[in-house]
Amino acid sequence: MKIDKIFFNQPSIIDREIDYIRNIKNFSSEGFYSKRCSQWLKRNIKCKEALLVKSCTAALEMAAILINVKPKDEIIMPSFTFTSTANAFVLRGAKPIFVDIDPETQNLDPKAINKVITKKTKAIVVVHYAGVSCDMNLITKIAKRENLYVIEDAAQAILSSYKNKPLGSIGDLGALSFHETKNIHCGEGGALLINNPKFIKRAKIIRDKGTNRDLFNRNIVKKYTWVDYGSSYQLSELNAAFLYGQLRQAKNVIRYRLKIFKLYRKFFENLEKKKFIKIPKIPYYSKPNGHIFYILLKKKKLTNLLNFLNSKKIYATFHYTPLHNSFFGKNFIKKKIQLKNTELVSKNLLRLPLHLGLKKRDVIRCSKEVENFFKKNK
Repeated sequence: MKIDKIFFNQPSIIDREIDYIRNIKNFSSEGFYSKRCSQWLKRNIKCKEALLVKSCTAALEMAAILINVKPKDEIIMPSFTFTSTANAFVLRGAKPIFVDIDPETQNLDPKAINKVITKKTKAIVVVHYAGVSCDMNLITKIAKRENLYVIEDAAQAILSSYKNKPLGSIGDLGALSFHETKNIHCGEGGALLINNPKFIKRAKIIRDKGTNRDLFNRNIVKKYTWVDYGSSYQLSELNAAFLYGQLRQAKNVIRYRLKIFKLYRKFFENLEKKKFIKIPKIPYYSKPNGHIFYILLKKKKLTNLLNFLNSKKIYATFHYTPLHNSFFGKNFIKKKIQLKNTELVSKNLLRLPLHLGLKKRDVIRCSKEVENFFKKNK
């Protein structure tokens, strides 16, 4: 009997994305659909400005330029994150200061921040892992006391919230991803979310190759020219048209993903009671978006479980290699550090399929096969 494959991720077309692409008049950037997407983001995330860019990586790079990161500046961030979180600041000459995570949420542990603040500290970068909020009150209090910027890497967190505040709207700046692995996508894309209004004018210049073309387009100057740092960060109108269709259905997408997330939780509660695994805990202050469902293994069986699921045509996967242990990350550490929770989670966290193509029967099958694995490997 043929067994259907259950893919880890399956990007979907969910609205009239192709029709919108056919309707494009201006193909490069800042056309009708780009403006519609920006309006949607400002309205739903409640930020002062939202600029579409080529990726979340681009948004973080722009954030580093906007806060004037200079060589020898120190940027506090979790080690349990993707390389872009660190690269954006390293490219400006800064030193990433890696801290541990809270083992309950896999998010930056606020208690770890105070221990590493120095006179060189410029900003705190938080990563809302799996669309679950960091404890932003504690983090913003520390930042205010120490006069530090807060940047939210909300790549996974569109329409998630902290105490009813949308993630990406709390720090000075925020970054979203619209990569095809995210809840809402356009293949490749992102957005810089601006909450501190002092950054708006300069952000538009940086995004447009360091020129003041925005002022030219608004008839404020007769010619535009090179006035600041910048690069080609703008998202093409092709991507924006596709993204607009996705954003129109964003709340329905989140609703469906949360339904799958809750099904997984229900089916895995028994394995957690038997202490084979831990399932995600959602803090009282966080409203998530169903981006990732993961399990944490109690014993070192991650590779064996992955191989077992793959043999059943269920394509689960691991997650980050800690940056402080990575080949390049070690360049920024003078003496060896041990981030206990980060290292433990990276060795034991397994992500299960979660996408719009997933049905209840698929969730049941994934759960049953994980259970079967533990029955055979007690």
